[in-house]
Amino acid sequence: MDTAVHPPGAQVTSELHEIERRRQRALVAVDLVALDDLFDETLVHTHAHGITHTKAELIEHTANRRPYLGVTRGELLIRLVGDVAVITGPLINRLRTPDGGERTIEGVATQILRRDDQRGWRFISFQMTPHGA
Repeated sequence: MDTAVHPPGAQVTSELHEIERRRQRALVAVDLVALDDLFDETLVHTHAHGITHTKAELIEHTANRRPYLGVTRGELLIRLVGDVAVITGPLINRLRTPDGGERTIEGVATQILRRDDQRGWRFISFQMTPHGA
């Protein structure tokens, strides 16, 4: 197994950008089937405010709160170590507040994905740090 850290080739870069776009669309559309498919069973998702969810908790949170109104990413730095990808870059979340309002959180997110021979790339970790935190 190659343990060197290196940038991906064009095909893997395209795959990872596409899976991130699928994640964004699924969160906004509250597509629970797609989220279930994209997230590994071991997912650890830490929100900007520090609350951490498992896969099941994040899917339930998304279904019940429908918080995501829009997700925008900037330029992403992608690094590979074997079958693991680490993606870091700017993130803007447009969110619905519990009182029916709206707010925007901007920051930097780090995502870790693992490539599975049967299922392809799956998210195993997500951490957003808001600007000014």
